[in-house]
Amino acid sequence: MQLSVVIPVCNEAENVGILAQEIHAALNARLQFEVIFIDDGSTDATVQQILNARAQVPQIRLLKHTKRSGQSAAVRTGVRAARAAWIGTLDGDGQNDPADLPKLIAALQQYNTDGQLRLIVGNRTTRRDTGLRRLSSRIANGVRGGMLRDGTPDTGCGIKLIERALFMELPHFDHMHRFLPALVQRAGARVISVPVAHRPRMRGRSKYGIHNRLWVGIVDLFGVMWLINRRIAPQRVTEE
Repeated sequence: MQLSVVIPVCNEAENVGILAQEIHAALNARLQFEVIFIDDGSTDATVQQILNARAQVPQIRLLKHTKRSGQSAAVRTGVRAARAAWIGTLDGDGQNDPADLPKLIAALQQYNTDGQLRLIVGNRTTRRDTGLRRLSSRIANGVRGGMLRDGTPDTGCGIKLIERALFMELPHFDHMHRFLPALVQRAGARVISVPVAHRPRMRGRSKYGIHNRLWVGIVDLFGVMWLINRRIAPQRVTEE
């Protein structure tokens, strides 16, 4: 297994089947992979549609939360269950293009010359969202970048490639997925951003708005700053 694609979903019945087919088309001839859908308490036909998609994409695995726990918890559930050393993440709304996953893998192979590159983040250079969502993301990215200085223009992009072992060592908290670059850098690893496509939401409804994307993120920002400031540098250890 070379890549585990982790996708948290909640009430995305109209999107999961198409997304599964797109992942299969992007990766099937390139590498060994699995697709892990984590259903985070859906109340529509999302679970059934994932099971239907598995008939055509046998690499699919389905994990289910018995109650809604949030995107970060769902991502962690998927990463914990993953069989590959590297994790690709996608949002379940279909706005990330799975065809960009090979681009992130190529960037890893090209730029990981020192073995310290552990996270590649997509950068949605052309956003296909409403004006309000673009504004809230611009403000949040600006505030976060100014305070954390993580050098990442678009931490909210759902398409990422991260080393599984490192992810499992990171501090875990609600909304942590929005701060992965700063957390990875805190762990002493490198992060780069790669331009990726972004598509308009064609089906279903967004789960996020300005109240749970912008304000909550700013509150969490101070917690991440505390973690960074309290970091204990790893010590070289010898054994005699």
